[in-house]
Amino acid sequence: MTSQIKTVFFLALLTGLLMLLGGLMGGRAGLIIAFVFAMAMNVGSYWFSDKVVLSMYKARELSRGDAPLIHQVVEELAANAGVPKPRIVLIPQPQPNAFATGRNPGNAVVAVTEGLVRVLNPDELRGVLAHEIGHVANRDILIQTIAAVLGGAIVFIANILQFSAIFGMGGDDEEGGSPLAALAMAILAPIAATLIQMALSRSREYLADETGARISGEPLSLASALAKLDTASRHTPLRGSPATENMFIISPFSGQRAANLFSTHPPIQERIHRLQRMARRPY
Repeated sequence: MTSQIKTVFFLALLTGLLMLLGGLMGGRAGLIIAFVFAMAMNVGSYWFSDKVVLSMYKARELSRGDAPLIHQVVEELAANAGVPKPRIVLIPQPQPNAFATGRNPGNAVVAVTEGLVRVLNPDELRGVLAHEIGHVANRDILIQTIAAVLGGAIVFIANILQFSAIFGMGGDDEEGGSPLAALAMAILAPIAATLIQMALSRSREYLADETGARISGEPLSLASALAKLDTASRHTPLRGSPATENMFIISPFSGQRAANLFSTHPPIQERIHRLQRMARRPY
């Protein structure tokens, strides 16, 4: 199953879960209330999250004079991807890492850490920049926001269902509904939504790898960079919020690794193997 098909599948799963919980809570009215609530919570994130996260990491914009090579590479890769050239910012952190943010390609920002610029050679740096521009071209911020809206609505409904079931406020007994079943669904649904969102994040990372390899023409450079970044992340901590983990090209909190099922990133070795396979065939 391709990454694009997986994205549609995961969003459909979230939508189906939301509709199921909405029906348990109160049919169409419950569904609309939850969706509007979640939309209100996440619309601000969609519009302003780039400013918040860049401020959090004390990012400063890099002018062409500061980093002519990076600007030249980003300009070329953006043209290959058919998107406007993103702004480039530098994060004063020793861990080599990078992320892209911005609500659409016209407002995109590519952030690189000081460690990334120091550790990678020019070809590997190009591979990482291509990956981040892949996120921009694939509109991953929008897709992740949609998933966050659906996930937020699911959590909102689940909380109401838990409250109703615990305090005996459910009204479905006469229709054959089980308060215990509703409570079980209310507990399990947010867990399922979280797992789906993490699986979606992993799928978009694979797709960004593929897109980056295509627009750079150098999948092995990205593979080499991922291997270096993975090793460095184990020894060099990143000072930041775990809430931003899914934004980075690799998990910046490697010391807190969880099972793959609960990870926002695919296994590094699997990403490298996919890129090596791409290098052996036309793409």
